[in-house]
Amino acid sequence: MDKISKPYVIGLDMGGTNSVFGIVDARGEIIGQTAIKTQGYPDVKDYVKAGVEALQPVIDVAGGIGKIKGMGIGAPNANYYTGNIEYAANLVWKGIVPMAKLFQDALGVPVAMTNDANAAAMGEMTYGVARGMKNFIMITLGTGVGSGIVINGQVVYGCDGFAGELGHVTMDRSENGRLCGCGRKGCLEAYCSATGVARTARELLEKTDRPSLLRELNPKDITSLDVSIAAGKGDALAKEVYEFTGKMLGEACADFAAFSSPEAFVFFGGLTKAGDLLMKPLKKSYEEHVLGIFKGHAKLLVSGLKGSEAAVLGASALGWEI
Repeated sequence: MDKISKPYVIGLDMGGTNSVFGIVDARGEIIGQTAIKTQGYPDVKDYVKAGVEALQPVIDVAGGIGKIKGMGIGAPNANYYTGNIEYAANLVWKGIVPMAKLFQDALGVPVAMTNDANAAAMGEMTYGVARGMKNFIMITLGTGVGSGIVINGQVVYGCDGFAGELGHVTMDRSENGRLCGCGRKGCLEAYCSATGVARTARELLEKTDRPSLLRELNPKDITSLDVSIAAGKGDALAKEVYEFTGKMLGEACADFAAFSSPEAFVFFGGLTKAGDLLMKPLKKSYEEHVLGIFKGHAKLLVSGLKGSEAAVLGASALGWEI
């Protein structure tokens, strides 16, 4: 069937906290959206059931399942080749989960899947600030740190579908390196994710007696948003958290530039809402650490798409390819 008889696809952006579903037309317009809590369903079958139930009213508005050509999913540790989620550190389901097949059986339409950051890269390349670029690196800053690498206009998957796990590059090889959700120590994700920012804030509060607006909160409840709000009010300790985070992320990107010489790094996710608090130290650190031959080549950009649109649109692109 062609795009006239089946004019829509479903895109699913599956994050560690929330799952956002969108019905997308051939022009890249999201005509309807819904969401569920990813963490609310310890049994993956219950998650799929809840997702399908949440989707039903949106599918009905689109004219029914007969108008849906396929579904694309962007998810952590998603294997593009097998349609499985494999050993995702930030999801409640462990081991190998045949997510594409579960949704395919439940909806009755073809389903394809890729890494959530790869999906975001596809969306940004088609509809966002990376439009027209053939070489760029997408860095997603959410519950974890993900990446989608585009070289010569193609997303890099590697031999097994898992290329591009830049969030698990080791930044601290000492014994004091932070434990990452993947089980290793010192990963970029343990420092530069939203959870990493909150952890940095807690460590500074514990190690010093410096005054801070964050001391008014229960340390266990502090989030990256709390840190951002405090920093925006001039809180010195909160600002230091973002200085530390931006510096490390800039160093990491300087290293990443060495293997693909990208036109741009595009940053996407909740942490980017901190704006210059994150981006100024990031850019400064990048220029200080990048190899001389790469200086001034790559732009450091924040995603031009709102909310989860980059990932939803990117995931939906897979639906047209099935």
